[in-house]
Amino acid sequence: MSGGPSSTGSVKGGPSLRIVGLMSGTSYDGVDVAAGEFTLDGDTLRLRPLGHRELAYPDDLRERIGALLPPAATTIEAVCRLDNRLGEVFAEAAAVGVELAGGAADAVVSHGQTVFHWVDGGRVRGTLQLGAPARVAARVGVPVLHDLRSADVAAGGQGAPLVPAFDALLLDAGASPRAALNLGGIANLTVVAPGAPVLGYDVGPANALLDAAARRFLGRPCDVDGARAAAGRVHGALLSRLLAEPYYAAPPPKSTGKELFHGGYLDAALAAVGEPVAADDVLATLTELTARTVADACDRHRVTEVVAAGGGVRNPTLRARLAALGAGRWRLRTTDELGVPAQAKEAYAFALLGWLSWHGLPGAVPSVTGATRAAVLGSWTPAGPPFGAPTPVSPRRLVVAS
Repeated sequence: MSGGPSSTGSVKGGPSLRIVGLMSGTSYDGVDVAAGEFTLDGDTLRLRPLGHRELAYPDDLRERIGALLPPAATTIEAVCRLDNRLGEVFAEAAAVGVELAGGAADAVVSHGQTVFHWVDGGRVRGTLQLGAPARVAARVGVPVLHDLRSADVAAGGQGAPLVPAFDALLLDAGASPRAALNLGGIANLTVVAPGAPVLGYDVGPANALLDAAARRFLGRPCDVDGARAAAGRVHGALLSRLLAEPYYAAPPPKSTGKELFHGGYLDAALAAVGEPVAADDVLATLTELTARTVADACDRHRVTEVVAAGGGVRNPTLRARLAALGAGRWRLRTTDELGVPAQAKEAYAFALLGWLSWHGLPGAVPSVTGATRAAVLGSWTPAGPPFGAPTPVSPRRLVVAS
């Protein structure tokens, strides 16, 4: 079943809905949980944040995800096992979300864990997120919206990014362009400008290569607070090699992931340099890569303000470099100043997408994804009678009418 219970394509009011959003990004470090209450007031949708949590993946689960991601080979058995293991984790996260919602929620939106985003010649052919939504519905007893990207892909879109629907409602372009920036495994940007369609796309790696380097050189999931990067120096030859990546020059709509920016990609770049590069210098260079590619994108769209969220905002080294590159042209702030916790923004955004789908409203933005039409996102897994329908008498026989 696609969409939600409404087939009218519009909604003018109605009761508040409490929706739990679950998000795990390309960093695959855990699940962000957010619960929000949505109330429509005329043409304004009001979000009352009810709380958020971060639930870290166990080390063995992170290892299993990493072992399955491209360019590694895998088996259908491994995919099935991981799907159900992730389902158990998302089910527990959903239960936490229901607690945050005061013990009752109307729906859960479970993005799942992306394990493959199939891009061929710049066109997205398919996308796969794991997380056994039936296990989530069974755990919390409310409908679960999942597989949110596929409807946009089927309409010819990239299936990503989807958060611009949230950004476009939250940001007011005012007299000059503003941007929303998410610094997760991948950096994505939304640009809202007066008199122009909403623009959004994946810029490049935010934490993807930084985390790969931390695992390779430090034996840790990440460079905490960017401390080792701050101690290093940017390696010019390595930075030039990395900046030559054709993806950066490709025009939007575009999307990417760890199918491109993974540990093997970093190894190839280091090998091409032809000389050893110290660990701290690798991390400093990758920090500069993320900051430079994001700043270049912001400058290209002549934004005057950048509102950032995601795990990368907790990296003071990265934030300081971004602020320095934008000095005199655009101001860097976080979504916390707008009432949305920076660490939970994507989870709240997917809760919003759930509200839209519940009412049969599109959640993808064609000017962002390149789709031929605005798609209602996701598929619903019910938990008992869907959407409050009355329970019928259980049938005892079937008669075929002539």
